[in-house]
Amino acid sequence: MAGMACAFFLYAASGLVAPWWGVVLLLLVWLALFVVACRWWTPHPGRLPFVALSALVFWFLAVNAGGLWLGWTA
Repeated sequence: MAGMACAFFLYAASGLVAPWWGVVLLLLVWLALFVVACRWWTPHPGRLPFVALSALVFWFLAVNAGGLWLGWTA
């Protein structure tokens, strides 16, 4: 869950690079991953680091794709 908290700060700070609608979409993705992490907290705790890692990888790919194809700049 600490990894999800770290990922949240990246998603929330994306407003420096992405437009408001991009940040909203990114935060919705993070929220969905957070719900998955909360649901897996007790039955599958070993999967939580992979959820956090996938959140970080998705953020990186989404921000880079937005920069390449949609012209998001700092």
